[in-house]
Amino acid sequence: MAYADKQLKAREIITKAVCGKGRKFSTVTHNVTPPHHPTSILGAWIINHQYEAVRSGDGIEVIGTYDINIWYSYNKNSQTDVAKETLSYVEHVPLSYLDPKHRASTEEVSAESTQEPNCIEANISSSGSGVVIRVEREFAVELVAETKIWVATLPGSSDDGKDFEYGDDGDFEDLDPELLDDEL
Repeated sequence: MAYADKQLKAREIITKAVCGKGRKFSTVTHNVTPPHHPTSILGAWIINHQYEAVRSGDGIEVIGTYDINIWYSYNKNSQTDVAKETLSYVEHVPLSYLDPKHRASTEEVSAESTQEPNCIEANISSSGSGVVIRVEREFAVELVAETKIWVATLPGSSDDGKDFEYGDDGDFEDLDPELLDDEL
């Protein structure tokens, strides 16, 4: 009996699946006050980035910290020092896709830093006593949960699958065997 001749039925299955996704790029500004009044900025970088994701309202919050290191000169460019400051942040990432029929009690969230926090600009503040730093970062988040899906089933099919017949409509005769990839 051919596959098309059998009557298809549907069955509801509960499975874990990606039920929500989101992505957010942001630029933030931080003010760091070094122990000395800076004359010039020689470098600024971000290290020790750590974060975790939690479900929050209509999205996922990424909660994290990172260290900002600023190498600067002071005393009319006669001495240098490095100012270090640990900053914390909370980034709300809205979900652009969310399956409304997922089981909320089974939610698991995760975040990936697709663009690690990076200093894109560092300037001496207008007061002359601090440094204004612009940082860019980006996160992609996922929500995995149990959800229901419908699948087609064939009644009375055997365990070995030998009762399936796939129609041969001859569409493969025109294929060029030279196009096949030998590395597969």
